[in-house]
Amino acid sequence: MDIAKAKRRENIAEYILYLWQLEDLMRALQFSPEAIYSTLIAPRKDIAEEQKHIFLMWYLDLATLLQQEGKEEKGHLEHTLHLIQDLHDLHLQLLKLPVGEHYRQTYARLEPELPRLRAVIGNPGMSDTELCFRALYASMLYRIKGEGNKSAVTDTLEFISPVIAELADLYGKVERGEIDLFKNDPEVPKGE
Repeated sequence: MDIAKAKRRENIAEYILYLWQLEDLMRALQFSPEAIYSTLIAPRKDIAEEQKHIFLMWYLDLATLLQQEGKEEKGHLEHTLHLIQDLHDLHLQLLKLPVGEHYRQTYARLEPELPRLRAVIGNPGMSDTELCFRALYASMLYRIKGEGNKSAVTDTLEFISPVIAELADLYGKVERGEIDLFKNDPEVPKGE
């Protein structure tokens, strides 16, 4: 809960990937309140005893959402998919607007890799932004399994990470009102 809130404030991409990781963890723990508590809450020394029930309720709410959305075995919460769509909408704006000049240069290095990536990940109707998130998550899982040196993983990180990092940074700046998409100078914060 506290980690998710901090990630949501600081970096939308990390927040999405973190929630996806929690989704898989909830499934691995079979949505059991006891397993969730003993695995995710009890070992933490930074949570006061009287706060632990609040953390448990947050995890259980996440588990309930997965069950309500019929994603007990696979899939991602609609919440994260909506955030990815918001990021994709921003991506499309950055491809057209003057404020996106640097982003377009970063994205241009990734663009030729997208057909190969789409062939590996599948789902031809998926947006480029969701495709990138799915590839990043897959590479994260490979690293956890100790297979992070595979060329597919290193290629993914080399081409996708800079694009998603810049997109997430710009998303945060737009959300906080630090940049205006429709201004020509992206370096001048709003109001100066």
